[in-house]
Amino acid sequence: MGIYVSFYLFLLCSNIIKVYAYAHLLCFTALENADSDIGLCGWILVLFSILLTLLTLPLSIWMCIKIVKEYERAIIFRLGRILRGGAKGPGLFFILPCTDSFINVDMRTITFDIPPQEVLTKDSVTVSVDGVVYYRVQNATLAVANITNADAATRLLAQTTLRNVLGTKNLAEILSDREEIAHSMQSTLDDATDDWGIKVERVEIKDVKLPLQLQRAMAAEAEATREARAKVIAAEGEMNASRALKEASLVIAESPSALQLRYLQTLNTIAAEKNSTIIFPLPIDMMQSFVKH
Repeated sequence: MGIYVSFYLFLLCSNIIKVYAYAHLLCFTALENADSDIGLCGWILVLFSILLTLLTLPLSIWMCIKIVKEYERAIIFRLGRILRGGAKGPGLFFILPCTDSFINVDMRTITFDIPPQEVLTKDSVTVSVDGVVYYRVQNATLAVANITNADAATRLLAQTTLRNVLGTKNLAEILSDREEIAHSMQSTLDDATDDWGIKVERVEIKDVKLPLQLQRAMAAEAEATREARAKVIAAEGEMNASRALKEASLVIAESPSALQLRYLQTLNTIAAEKNSTIIFPLPIDMMQSFVKH
């Protein structure tokens, strides 16, 4: 019985030692990260918070230990000031329950759709354009300290940038140079969001919607262009055919027997079609006497 009691006392003492070791570690970390500009009252509040944490052990230790995930970072504020060292995480970190607060920042890539924007192009055509933006938080401290809501600000800036960039382009450039427009938007957004700790990774133009009347006009223009091109091609074919016929007539004129061979070839072609029409070719010499009379 005495052995079991001694064993339990040993475990209790070891747990108490561990708790106080964690508490001393917490106090050391708090004093190490403390800002030297918090002033005398700030130091008094920090020391009072540490003392209160030590007095309420081991319950207070659960309020001091925080964990952030692999894709998150924690920005710790002590008496309204960001602690030295910037963002904490991923993993385990300690805070003081009375004087410290923290904000979690997601570091993963975020995707959002740009709502369709009615844009007046350089050649006075109204089009509706939408797109997609991919961005991530590059500096968690700047994303928290320099702007109220980085996500909302990036979305609004993307809409404004889309209208501004497309306003300097013609309709033909918008329809054909989407890749160039996307790169221009990405560069503009990245420069503007650099002070917010945000990195714009990619911008894509999804769809360009034209008014119905403009679609009909463009379709009619394309149809007329195709018809004109077809007429030009047909005229060029007729001209080439007439040149070939002229050259053939000159060859036949040089040898009258060539015309007779042409008749026989034509008769062979007609006979292969299995019809009942019979053609008897007559020599041209026999017809010349009738032509003279």
